[in-house]
Amino acid sequence: MSGFGPGPGAGTAGFGPGPGVGTRSDAGAWSGGAVAAGPSAEELLAALDPEQRTVARTLLGPVAVLAGAGTGKTRAITHRIAYGVATGTYSPNHVLALTFTTRAAGELRSRLRALGAGTVQARTFHSAAMAQLSYFWPDTVGGHAPRLVDKKGRVIAHAADTVGLHVDTPVLRDLAAEVEWRKVQMLTLEEYEVAAAQRPMPRDTTPRRVIDLMRAYEQLKDDRRQLDFEDVLLATLGMVESEPRVASYVRQQYRFFVVDEYQDVSPVQHALLRAWLGGRDDVCVVGDASQTIYTFAGASSRFLLGFGSEFPRGSVLRLERNYRSTREVVHVANTLMRGQPGALDLVAQHTAPGPEPTVLACVHDGDEAQTVARTVGELVAGGTASWGDVAVLFRVGAQSAALESALGRAGIPYRVQGGTRFFDRPEVKLAVHHMRGEAVRQTDDELTRRVGLVLQLSGWTATPPEGTGAVREQWEALQAIMGLAEDAPPGTTMQQFTQDLVDRAATHHEPELDAVTLATLHSSKGLEWPHVVIAGAAEGLLPISHATTDAEVDEERRLFYVGLTRARRSVTVTWSRQGSARGGSRAPSRFLAALDTRTADGAAPAAG
Repeated sequence: MSGFGPGPGAGTAGFGPGPGVGTRSDAGAWSGGAVAAGPSAEELLAALDPEQRTVARTLLGPVAVLAGAGTGKTRAITHRIAYGVATGTYSPNHVLALTFTTRAAGELRSRLRALGAGTVQARTFHSAAMAQLSYFWPDTVGGHAPRLVDKKGRVIAHAADTVGLHVDTPVLRDLAAEVEWRKVQMLTLEEYEVAAAQRPMPRDTTPRRVIDLMRAYEQLKDDRRQLDFEDVLLATLGMVESEPRVASYVRQQYRFFVVDEYQDVSPVQHALLRAWLGGRDDVCVVGDASQTIYTFAGASSRFLLGFGSEFPRGSVLRLERNYRSTREVVHVANTLMRGQPGALDLVAQHTAPGPEPTVLACVHDGDEAQTVARTVGELVAGGTASWGDVAVLFRVGAQSAALESALGRAGIPYRVQGGTRFFDRPEVKLAVHHMRGEAVRQTDDELTRRVGLVLQLSGWTATPPEGTGAVREQWEALQAIMGLAEDAPPGTTMQQFTQDLVDRAATHHEPELDAVTLATLHSSKGLEWPHVVIAGAAEGLLPISHATTDAEVDEERRLFYVGLTRARRSVTVTWSRQGSARGGSRAPSRFLAALDTRTADGAAPAAG
């Protein structure tokens, strides 16, 4: 449609500097919308360890930071940006920090604001591309940019009907993944046909049928004047490469680039970054090859590990001091990844000893779920942890149901990561609505008192209701808002607090609830808890049964590594001998060898 590159793209946000938003940092600091003056250049450096300080001082030229789990990579790169601004090396309007999720971008903006660099742009790749496409489309193509596809699955289903491909919903999801993979790899349909010969096709399909569907899908989007997320990147790339005026404008706007989670970059994102850079090389990338867990979606650590070859005059720095986990957790994480490409050797900074990681063998999945609930209960009963300090992680979403049931029967509050978003809950939406009305009233009442009065309109009480269930969950959600009010700096107005809630909703920056987190290993990335339980560490689940090649098993290993390194203090791993009371037998995961040479009941882990 657009004529730019292998596929078109669109944008929704304005190009150029955008407003920051108030969020809560990992350390719990509350910030409103105003940009703070920030610490001095010397104070910025003084807050870092020697390796982080080297990162902050290396401001020009290509820089790759190989940063292990829990080593303070976000702290290092935000202090680097702020130091560049404080010393005058960077003009804040000429810096673009890139990451992969809206929440991560919001966290970068929050930290940069606290460090006095709040006008620096921090965006996802898609957000930056959409902003540019929306800005340049009227002059380069004409008219408004096309609309973004709201629900790709529906369009894929329509395309399947068009070509007479009758498949169920799971296969439609697999077909959508193939569509996305082709685009992020920047393959034409002809090139995809060659690659498809070596790829497992979605059930009940062939490469030719998948290509027919892809062609119909593209035609439907063109007819509707719509673009999908992958088109956004491809069209922006094509526009920058084919329109000298666009390239000149973008390169004048952004002269310094920082890319977080660089191990997750796809070929099209890498190509777009190079197009934005032009012939320059002032780029800092940060990542950890051991946390590459999205290769199925097109991510590749080769750009991180090959940075030195791509930029021969670049600096490759390492962050290996782990500030998150105990020595015991760090040891098993290092053991698991030893000898893997790009693996770092983490050094635990905690001196106090912690509990050894534990492996518990169970009879079947039902027994395992009860064991997990009992383990969680014992952690909290010990008096050193709250429900919110514990996460239960698992490989596939289907494992969640049994775990939810067991936790519910045990009276343990829990939340499912990726479930209904906090700010989408009816009681929270109602509370924010009431807050916005209250914010316009002029009164000298103290913030927490005003917030408490408003929350009472939504059903909140000063003391929690008895028991568990929906009523308690509603109270916990409203109590989380009260907790934010209690954490607000002295002098915070109701208007500022309400704006912070609105900004949090926009950036998916949710407050913490006092409930056990249930999450897949994939969705746990970027998060941390004092105590982590990893369920289902058996062959067929971890590694997953369809991981048959060495590369696929290596990715499963990295996924387990991500789970282990979410823990600050303790790790408990469970596995079951059978899927059900009458199910077939299982073997413990081969990855458990990193925790011990034998599992809790004496069964040796499966051989690799």
